[in-house]
Amino acid sequence: MTPANRTPVRVGVFGLLGSGNLGNDGSLEAVLGYLRAEHPEAVVDALCGGPEVVTARYGIPATRLHWYRGEYRTASRAGAIAGKGLGKLVDAVRTAAWVRRHDVVIVPGMGVLEATLPLRPWGFPYSLFLLCASGRLFGTRVALVGVGAAAIGNRPTRALVRWSAQLAGYRSYRDALSRDAMRAMGVDTARDKVYPDLAFALPTPPASAPSGSPGPVCVGVMDFHGGNDDRARAEEIHRRYLDGTTRFVRALVEDGRPVRLLTGDECDRPVVTAILDAVDSPLVTAAEAASLADLMKETAAADTVVATRYHNLVCALKVGTPTLALSYAAKSDALMDRMGLAAYCHPAREVDADQLLEQFRALEKRSAELRRTLTERNLTAARQLEDQFTALTAALFPAADHAHALREAR
Repeated sequence: MTPANRTPVRVGVFGLLGSGNLGNDGSLEAVLGYLRAEHPEAVVDALCGGPEVVTARYGIPATRLHWYRGEYRTASRAGAIAGKGLGKLVDAVRTAAWVRRHDVVIVPGMGVLEATLPLRPWGFPYSLFLLCASGRLFGTRVALVGVGAAAIGNRPTRALVRWSAQLAGYRSYRDALSRDAMRAMGVDTARDKVYPDLAFALPTPPASAPSGSPGPVCVGVMDFHGGNDDRARAEEIHRRYLDGTTRFVRALVEDGRPVRLLTGDECDRPVVTAILDAVDSPLVTAAEAASLADLMKETAAADTVVATRYHNLVCALKVGTPTLALSYAAKSDALMDRMGLAAYCHPAREVDADQLLEQFRALEKRSAELRRTLTERNLTAARQLEDQFTALTAALFPAADHAHALREAR
């Protein structure tokens, strides 16, 4: 309880939250769970992409991240271009005013320091820079908690990401590759720590007992067009990914396996529709997941998971289901290695259905052994995330950390 003579800590959460990406929202949910358990006196609100969704789902006040509502639409007309330009100036003022009202701002997870998917420098990288610069200007501690990072080729994007990281008051990463990438971009990471992805702190649904006969397979798909440096080949990469994934699903159906298609973002739905139309079998169905909890329930009910999106992989691994990654970035490979499944990665840019089927069958032969491995790795991840939240309290809530230490001493 907060003493009557002390003002509650004002905590802001920031990011592309409530915008349709289940992984981003899962990271927010994990941080809100931590705040409500360890710092219930904190007054929390958000500056985010989908404020209505965040308020309705998580019960906290939320403000729209961008003044200009067409921020993520391509601007081709003079009015839209002018609106975007004006929006950048207005957002600088709005962000600074929002940051100034807080004692602490947390950026919960997400790949905020990477460009593994198409990204313009004056989109989210600019927004993150405004946040971190405002924090430094007004003395508000900005924490990048369990974030993802990767080497960035585009110079303006790289500069904004590097400046943001340097201005932040606290940084931790979801894998060692992320920390190494920031070090390579000139950020002093000597005090930065690596912990598992924040989604590993979410509650885990019970896993279904294997039936003994070949059961359902979850296939997580993605509207994948390559990375930020692949724009010239985007359609070719997407066609190859979709064709290979469709052939793989068709092969599973020919073996009599039920297939459950999963997504992780609203933009993935056309891929699901394309596969359903191409395979046209009652054995193939699509899940309607609205959260990582829903995704975990789906993957817990499967014998095996094959997935592309990073947080589809996290959900499957967290519930202990043997998983094969259609890997589109180094972060997926790092996650699979951390969980003991490094051998089961397949490149999303070059999906070879025949080779993928061979890897899938090899994975299933080791299913019982890999389930035991995942149980052990998940216990380790849970302990490491307890350390993450303890470190976060010490960095952002020193008074609360001191009080906790006194209680422990008594």
